Amino acid sequence: ANHGWLDTHHTFSFADYYDPNYKGFGALRVINEDIVQPNNGFGTHPNREFEIFSYIISGELQHKDCDNGNVEILKRGDVQFTTAGTGISHSEYN
Repeated sequence: ANHGWLDTHHTFSFADYYDPNYKGFGALRVINEDIVQPNNGFGTHPNREFEIFSYIISGELQHKDCDNGNVEILKRGDVQFTTAGTGISHSEYN
């Protein structure tokens, strides 16, 4: 789906895309490919009980952990693993 600032492709049911035949694979629930336009991104939002894997194909992505204020700039080729555990609030911007 192309939202202007975000071109996203979902492997399994996610957000506005729902297919009862593709709700996940075992414990795996989400595989999204997101292409975020410059100066845009995902505002502060919560996650819990997720292991989040981010791989940067091109450009940069700023990841902010809103619970402790840590900010990282991820660049092409970088990998980030985030453990949401009982809950985190974070944001990501290009």
